[in-house]
Amino acid sequence: MDIQKNIQDLREELNLHNHNYYVLDNPTISDFEFDQKLKQLQELENQYPEFFDENSPTQRVGGTITKNFQTVVHDYRMYSLDNSYSADDLKDWETRIQKVLGNVPLQYTCELKYDGASISITYENGKLKRAVTRGDGFQGDDVTNNIKTIKSVPLKLKGNYPDRFDIRGEIILPLEGFEKMNQELIEIGETPYSNPRNTASGSLKLQDSTEVAKRPLECLLYFIVGNNLGISSQYESLEAARNWGFKVPKESKLANNLEEVFEYINYWDKHRHDLPYETDGVVIKVNSFQHQDELGYTAKSPRWAMAYKFKAEQVSTKLNSISYQVGRTGSITPVANLEPVQLAGTIVKRASLHNADQIEKLDIRIGDEVFVEKGGEIIPKIIAVDFSKRNPNAEVTKYITHCPECNSELERKEGEANHYCPNFYGCPPQIIGRIQHYITRKAMDIDGLGGETVALLFNNNLVKDYSDLYELKVDDVIPLERMAQKSAENLVNGIEKSKEIPFERVLYALGIRYVGETVAKKLAKHYKNIDAIRNASLMDLILVDEIGEKIAQSVIEFFENPENIRIIERLKQFGVQFEIIEKHNPNATDKLAGKTFVVSGVFEKFSRDDLKKAIEDNGGKVGSSISAKTDFVIAGENMGPAKLEKASQLKISIISEDDFIEMLK
Repeated sequence: MDIQKNIQDLREELNLHNHNYYVLDNPTISDFEFDQKLKQLQELENQYPEFFDENSPTQRVGGTITKNFQTVVHDYRMYSLDNSYSADDLKDWETRIQKVLGNVPLQYTCELKYDGASISITYENGKLKRAVTRGDGFQGDDVTNNIKTIKSVPLKLKGNYPDRFDIRGEIILPLEGFEKMNQELIEIGETPYSNPRNTASGSLKLQDSTEVAKRPLECLLYFIVGNNLGISSQYESLEAARNWGFKVPKESKLANNLEEVFEYINYWDKHRHDLPYETDGVVIKVNSFQHQDELGYTAKSPRWAMAYKFKAEQVSTKLNSISYQVGRTGSITPVANLEPVQLAGTIVKRASLHNADQIEKLDIRIGDEVFVEKGGEIIPKIIAVDFSKRNPNAEVTKYITHCPECNSELERKEGEANHYCPNFYGCPPQIIGRIQHYITRKAMDIDGLGGETVALLFNNNLVKDYSDLYELKVDDVIPLERMAQKSAENLVNGIEKSKEIPFERVLYALGIRYVGETVAKKLAKHYKNIDAIRNASLMDLILVDEIGEKIAQSVIEFFENPENIRIIERLKQFGVQFEIIEKHNPNATDKLAGKTFVVSGVFEKFSRDDLKKAIEDNGGKVGSSISAKTDFVIAGENMGPAKLEKASQLKISIISEDDFIEMLK
């Protein structure tokens, strides 16, 4: 008997039964028969370890312990989606799309928006290679061992699939499984989980994959990214993914116009509660991949997709008090403290009141019965007061005049909604908030240091600003609450490693008002180092791509403050990166210096990304849309008619990819 063939046949049979049961919901053998075959395979694999395969069905039971989840950069960024809440929003979106594409016939793929934990899974040669959480969209945590325990995730694909690709989706916890987990907790006297989404997300970060395997998680997949996929549309990609073995929801629909999109939305708004898992809306995508390429992305979202959120759930409860929080920029946020109430699967105790104008507009008073809504925002908000239940003696709410933390008199600049505490360098929450911002993943990503520890460091007089972090020693932090030798060493090592963080993220980490991730990248790329930004005039800054007067003025004010300069000079001495380290590219030239290109269409010799990289490697700039500043449009097959017309109107040179190659010679 050929042992290896016997093992392989058993694996393939068990993979097929897994697929039938967990993906197709159509089991063809009993649980007992499946368990017997799995036991037989385990015995053979134990007896013949030379035939071990990490993608065997026996490996789904877990057993791997992951102490620290490795951070992995996504091959393709995971974008967030823009939200819409009405038919008019979607009509406006279509108008914007057609303005770019030129009023071409459009189809849309409609899919339910699942409320789970986003995941990106990489397959290579038909085998699961890696699974990474969404993280900040640019990088996430490697949770491969935990994902492999989820039975609806294929370890090995079937059919004709691309050599390598990423597939995105949501890890969800079906409502029935969630209720069963909670019932078991209640029976042993433990606190039940708050909602399926958070429980699914938390499951991915459990250190013991055996525990993950015990949870009834599912993986619903819906988006493929990669090169040379051999697929031309979103709807086609869903069908292809099903054929390869993925669990792709069957509720998706191809719509030929917005009217059919609205029919889909209206149907599922009524029937969503019949589903076995939570959904909070519909995702609408332009179906054609070619049209998606033409539309491209904003800094945060694809222009070719829109999330339609179902009308938010609403409850009423009592407003017990109003407290005031101080943010890292000094902005004051009023918070409503409520009588706890169940809303959209969670217990709500607090809600945002935004600012003084909102309190006055709604005429909110302590003791009022208020209506609370949890819609597109994560934080619930008060939308109205039930005046019929108001106590006639309720006093008008007076907004605070002094900072609740340092007692400084609050300021409110003309044209701004929020009040501010001006005590930028003396108000504890502002200092702590700036350091907490500095250490976040999108900024300095300091492993071993969290927000609570920052507060402990400040309250124990170990740090007064983020430059003080670099003087911390293990012996300094061990006395802190919940701090052992190993965690103290990890914290100090994490701070040391942050010196490798590139300049654009350091610039973001400084916490300059209005300078987010995208603006920091623009400034870093334009000026190359911190001193050049510091010495730039207001007009110089305004002339930088996408930098307006408001941002420019904020940058000027930041560098006019001697305390900020002192901190930056200290950070320089500690070795923090304050300039772009140019990676030497032997093929780089300045042949295209001063020229702006727009890329449109499908190409034979380049992928669109490779073409854009070639432009930048040779000193050129890639524009997202055609304007008077565009020098050349590189036109591929099926170039968008709107772009073609605009380029012709502006008399911009339209060249082929062969013409472009000639320019580089």
